[in-house]
Amino acid sequence: MPEAQRIDIVSIFPDYLAPLDLSLIGKARADGVLELHVHDLRDFTHDRHRTVDDTPYGGGAGMVMRPQPWAESLDYILAQDDSGAKPHLIVPGPGGARFTQAMARELARQPWLAFACGRYEGIDERVQDHARDDLGLEVSVISLGDYVVSGGEVAALAMVEAIARLIPGVIGNVESLLEESHEDGLLEYPVYTKPRVWNGRAVPEVLLSGNHAAIAAWRQEQRLARTAARRPDLLPASHGDQQIEIRLATPGDVPELFTLTRACWVREADAGGILDIPAITEPIETLLASLDTTRTWVARKAGRLIGSVRAERGGDTWHISRLMIAPDLRGRGLGRHLLEHAERSAPSCIRQFALVAGGGSEANLRLFKRAGYRRGLGEPSVPGLIDLIKRRRSGDQ
Repeated sequence: MPEAQRIDIVSIFPDYLAPLDLSLIGKARADGVLELHVHDLRDFTHDRHRTVDDTPYGGGAGMVMRPQPWAESLDYILAQDDSGAKPHLIVPGPGGARFTQAMARELARQPWLAFACGRYEGIDERVQDHARDDLGLEVSVISLGDYVVSGGEVAALAMVEAIARLIPGVIGNVESLLEESHEDGLLEYPVYTKPRVWNGRAVPEVLLSGNHAAIAAWRQEQRLARTAARRPDLLPASHGDQQIEIRLATPGDVPELFTLTRACWVREADAGGILDIPAITEPIETLLASLDTTRTWVARKAGRLIGSVRAERGGDTWHISRLMIAPDLRGRGLGRHLLEHAERSAPSCIRQFALVAGGGSEANLRLFKRAGYRRGLGEPSVPGLIDLIKRRRSGDQ
């Protein structure tokens, strides 16, 4: 496979995908950062009418897309690469998992994606079975939202746009991705530009102050207020859900905490290319003993242990580590909430925070950067991990 991510899209309306030649996606294609191919499903039919649909078994309204053209289109796509690599097949449809920013980040890291854009009443279910069982493809049905459109093309356009802009090299200023809505479970703050006063409406004074700490605090307040007003459903999982209990760990939490540690750090270590780190190699007895030497907090919801973080004092430094969120709940802001909890719990004598993090997760590093952490000087304290430092401000106490 080439270094550029490859995306194949199959549709009976290939012209519908023409906007992918525009703007940042079009430039990424021209620059070789993204390799994108659109295929006409009708090219894989064999009758004079190029038929792709037929009546449904069992009766009912509408037509169903026939399996044979889809099978041939997948064979053709697979034949474009002779290395043995296979794409992750995505079938846009209202019956799938809801598409999220966290999902876009995961898909942006995959080298090859293929989209099957259905029409009418959908694609014969056996196509998914064939792709999964006979071709060995990973198959995901993904919904753009809780509504129905006429075909998968509009969903594919939206998903490709969301995924491709996260591929390194597509967005020129990577910093701009850090402040966007849904990156940590909250909506983006309001933005302003010149002129300072327009139509009698002035830019908020804090943005003109040059006080970066005050600006950051104002923006965070605005994000919370906007999320509460427009998407209150995001707040429970992102910022202080009253149903989530955060408390100090007890020996009774250790078995679940041990499992959570393995679930989080094996993935982290694999992404970073090193498995010999304490979070993975230490026995459960060491984890139990750590409750006596650190302050370890666990987060529970409906009885389930869903997150944890721990900290310990070293001189005037508050060492934070093992920030962990259950894999199925990542990207909802709970990590930020636990990190803030650990910082607020630091003794008054603490002058700086030190954080040990895995280097394999871009999402984690974005979270820490937004929280004010920067890489420390010198070699990391644990090989394969990253040491981050943050000076304590008066507002952190």
